[in-house]
Amino acid sequence: MVIAVQEKTFLDNSGSIYIMETDLEEISRISKEKGIENWEFRNYLKKYDVPIADTDSIVHKIYHQVSSKIDCTECSNCCRYFYTILNIDDIHNLSESMGISATQFKDRFLQKKNEDNSYILKNSPCPFLNGNLCSQYEFRPEACASFPHLHRADFIFRLSNILNNYSICPIVFNVYEILKTEIWTRTGLPPENTPAPRKLRKKI
Repeated sequence: MVIAVQEKTFLDNSGSIYIMETDLEEISRISKEKGIENWEFRNYLKKYDVPIADTDSIVHKIYHQVSSKIDCTECSNCCRYFYTILNIDDIHNLSESMGISATQFKDRFLQKKNEDNSYILKNSPCPFLNGNLCSQYEFRPEACASFPHLHRADFIFRLSNILNNYSICPIVFNVYEILKTEIWTRTGLPPENTPAPRKLRKKI
């Protein structure tokens, strides 16, 4: 499935034209092809010798560019594949909106995740997904409202989760691909034995 976007191209900070990938099947295929490259870039970012806030600033800028062009309601891939984490407030809000008790809600939809009172959905796709829309959008869990979490600080401490989302979310995929170019452009050649990212067309 190809996600409809307002505009698939924009200029990155290096002056290159980046063409966003929005075909979910192609994103899944590329994620397998680039598994080693993505992990090596993760390791490179962990050693990237700049303030964490500077890396966050780059990521936030790219994220806002990409997310402004992709309509999540045309995708909903995250709702189909992820087991959402719910906290006590999420459970209270959702059960109240459905007119059932928190206990009934947990028994019907959730399983315990660990000992800190968090739960995950028993099944995927999400039971509240209706077509491409959330039937409980107003009361959706905090984790859903925050997804794909690229607006948050401390990006380099969440890279494992970013890579987990790379093959599922077009926003994460494109942000990570652009970030490779942004970082490697600033620092010169990629680290030894690390494949370079796909070449981008220079602005004419």
